[in-house]
Amino acid sequence: MARRKESRIPDHLLDQLLAGTDAKSAFAKDGLLEELKKALAERALNAEMDHHLDQESESGNSRNGYGRKSVLTDTGKIDLEIPRDRLATFDPQLIAKYQRRFPGFDEKIVSMYARGMSVREMALFSYSGDSGQAL
Repeated sequence: MARRKESRIPDHLLDQLLAGTDAKSAFAKDGLLEELKKALAERALNAEMDHHLDQESESGNSRNGYGRKSVLTDTGKIDLEIPRDRLATFDPQLIAKYQRRFPGFDEKIVSMYARGMSVREMALFSYSGDSGQAL
């Protein structure tokens, strides 16, 4: 009898994500997958801001709330909250200023998971400057 291949995402985590919902609704528009894309993008943007502020620690720069931005992906529109800094020197790499389309986002996320990267590693990867070339 063939053994079941171990998933990269633990079953208990998937159970928590799907708790109280129908599994089919996870794939629907505005379902769980859309929420996960939004959460992952915002987490990566916040990690970029942390990195930016660490490099500018001597300038006295700090966080200054969030701006809203709608981005079109292959599967629909995502409304994101983009972090701001007081000196307005933050230039996000994942979704650049004035960028409204984000084609290939789904494929990038899936390929990073397929490589075994954690969410933290993806956030670090996104602001390292390699996000476009290595995928």
